[in-house]
Amino acid sequence: MKDFRRLQVWAKAHDLALDVYRETRAFPHEECYGLTAQARRACASVPANLAEGCGRQTDRELARYLQIGMGSVTELEYHLLLARDLGYLAEDKYGNLQSKTVEVQRMLASLIRKVRAGSGAAPAGIHSRVSRLSQKAT
Repeated sequence: MKDFRRLQVWAKAHDLALDVYRETRAFPHEECYGLTAQARRACASVPANLAEGCGRQTDRELARYLQIGMGSVTELEYHLLLARDLGYLAEDKYGNLQSKTVEVQRMLASLIRKVRAGSGAAPAGIHSRVSRLSQKAT
């Protein structure tokens, strides 16, 4: 099993989730079960899927969870855009969160490509390979 905390992309996704939680505190109360909950769920899903993927045994399983994380960060990208367009996020706050979102997307895409390229290797090699890849996926 790989320690997900050592992945740079996990750290970036975790920081993004913390930022989204902070910013959504100011959303209108009527969005508590709507946009606020959706944005929070999407952002928390990214580092959670990275963690779950690191607990799996094969590269194929890891790649699957990385891809799920990519879907979640892309969903978050839309929720942030909607929040900005509804006037819930100021342009500067939106820009900051958007740039962090894109950074996580790029890092995930890179890690997905590298894990898939190595998916023919034996499952026992996953830990050292992911450790090497996590250092490069920036």
